[in-house]
Amino acid sequence: MAIKANLVIGSDGATTKNGSSKELSSAADRARFHKLRENISAILIGGNTARTEPYATTPVQLVIVSATNQIPKDVRNNPLAIVWNISPLEAVMRIQDEFGEEILVEGGPELVQELLDGDVIDELFITQTSISSGENQVSLRKITEGFDEISREEVSGDLFLHFRRER
Repeated sequence: MAIKANLVIGSDGATTKNGSSKELSSAADRARFHKLRENISAILIGGNTARTEPYATTPVQLVIVSATNQIPKDVRNNPLAIVWNISPLEAVMRIQDEFGEEILVEGGPELVQELLDGDVIDELFITQTSISSGENQVSLRKITEGFDEISREEVSGDLFLHFRRER
């Protein structure tokens, strides 16, 4: 079983700028992001991510956990998208039963933190960019607490970090 989470953050810990992570992301980050999607069973996101990020198409099953069920039409029209009104932890178990054990969490900091608190994320992939002055700041130290740094690589000003949970 491998549950991985992927986040892009600014130099100040921002996870969004002008309401979306797109403005924090670079071409190198997007290439890495798409590489992480290889060999996974499903992508897990929250309702906020579905409303602010481009999920009209995905290469695998897209599971959206949302209490409000207010999902944009283009995301709803993704033939691989389903919406569940359950907790993220319940969603992880259900995804593993229905689609397979390899899950990539692409949700925002609240969803990722809930899964970290539930001790279900095995690996973290974090891109730290030089961009600042965004919203929804997180502490890199707090998010990676209980994880070992596996690798770090700088590409065009972005720092690519890979962490694995200490077991």
